[in-house]
Amino acid sequence: MEKEVYMAPVVAGVALQRDDKFLLVQEKKPHVLGLWNLPAGKVDIGDTIPQTAIKEAKEESGFDVKLIREIDIFQAAPDHAVAHIFEAEIIGGELNFPPEEIMDARWFSLKEIKEMKDKLRTSWVLEAIERVIEGR
Repeated sequence: MEKEVYMAPVVAGVALQRDDKFLLVQEKKPHVLGLWNLPAGKVDIGDTIPQTAIKEAKEESGFDVKLIREIDIFQAAPDHAVAHIFEAEIIGGELNFPPEEIMDARWFSLKEIKEMKDKLRTSWVLEAIERVIEGR
């Protein structure tokens, strides 16, 4: 009998900072309803990981972004998505999110994000933001 192989989806996203706050989006998908995440989404066939990060930032926040650097690759558990997260700079656009996919989008300070750890989609959201602040 062949062993079944699970392939975790690959996602790409961005950490956006403005003044001393970071943008988080509140998701509307049933399995993560109301939880806060960085703007991110699955990598489509034919797209690169950086292209996806830029595309998802635009789709989920309304902002045009320029990627600065890849912060890291995160995975909360073996059966969770593998997430490539980039530090990005806003180069245009304005805050505008699709209401069928995103419930809300807001800017939060590091202190506020730490206080809402139980409302984050995954623990690496906070870890990625801390790495941006630390410059690593």
